[in-house]
Amino acid sequence: MNRSRIARPPERRHVGYPETSAMLTKWKRQDDLAFLVDVSSVPLQQTLRHLQLAFTAFRSKRARHPRFKSRKRGRGSAEFTRSAFRWRDGHLWLAKLDQPLAIVWSRPLPEGAEPSTVTVSRDAAGRWFCSILVETSVEHLPAVTAEVGVDAGLTALVTLSTGEKIANPRHERADRLRLARAQKALSRKQKGSENRAKARVRVARVYARVADRRRDHLHKLSTRLVRENQTIVIEDLAVTNMVKNRSLARAVSDVAWSELRSMIEYKAAWYGRTVIVLDRWYPSSTTCGKCGHLLDTLPLGVRDWTCPGCAAVHDRDVNASRVILAAGRAVAACGDGVRPHRR
Repeated sequence: MNRSRIARPPERRHVGYPETSAMLTKWKRQDDLAFLVDVSSVPLQQTLRHLQLAFTAFRSKRARHPRFKSRKRGRGSAEFTRSAFRWRDGHLWLAKLDQPLAIVWSRPLPEGAEPSTVTVSRDAAGRWFCSILVETSVEHLPAVTAEVGVDAGLTALVTLSTGEKIANPRHERADRLRLARAQKALSRKQKGSENRAKARVRVARVYARVADRRRDHLHKLSTRLVRENQTIVIEDLAVTNMVKNRSLARAVSDVAWSELRSMIEYKAAWYGRTVIVLDRWYPSSTTCGKCGHLLDTLPLGVRDWTCPGCAAVHDRDVNASRVILAAGRAVAACGDGVRPHRR
């Protein structure tokens, strides 16, 4: 037996940041990895720190095993700490650059704020972004007396307890034909060719257009709800389970309820508002908002129903939002969660 052909088993030992940083120094001396010298060492070291945090989260069972990023998707980022960039009079110089970055600012930095971290990233559509981390304080909005219950839906994006319905823009449906054409053109290109790479970018631009329009609409809606109301009551929706429904998966993904909830929660924390989240099993749609009668079932296609207890006629979504608001008030008064009714 030729022992030289026997592969050595992996060591399977934990390697922390100090060891990987020493490995990085050796890699830069290799001819096939000489390109590592062309960039600043800070983003490379930050990547190793992120890798260590990822493995720490995996070992503590808080996350999955780290995976390599795909180069085909065109995504990438580089994080620069304070020693790797210079900020002066609104201009940003990164390490190993002899001129400032040409940046179109989405908004000015807070007065007197000093950047602590700069992250340069590229999305799949080939667009470059620069995120600057600063430490600042956000002033709370003046207190108001208004409260609102929010019922999420598909026909209407949200229905408010005031009776107002916010229409669902259906951004994905509006660009579905454009996306289908771009994907069809991509499928015709030869794998590994430059034309296929260009077609992939065109598909990514359609996706980016949909995502940007959706995010802009959600930002405007969440900001309005937070500014106008002191207390916002929402439901804890099982979006992951809803997406498993093949008939509703595309529509549920397009409305992005989870993203809207996240925006409402962090903006409420910024501006001194209160967000109350009800149990996902609370029967808001089948409970009468006037007498509290609970229906056994209410098919999804039924949009208006009459209460057997008090003969009140309800719009399904408006009634649900008012029941959500009433349940949220009970939570605020009692200091405990509202559990679904059991027969």
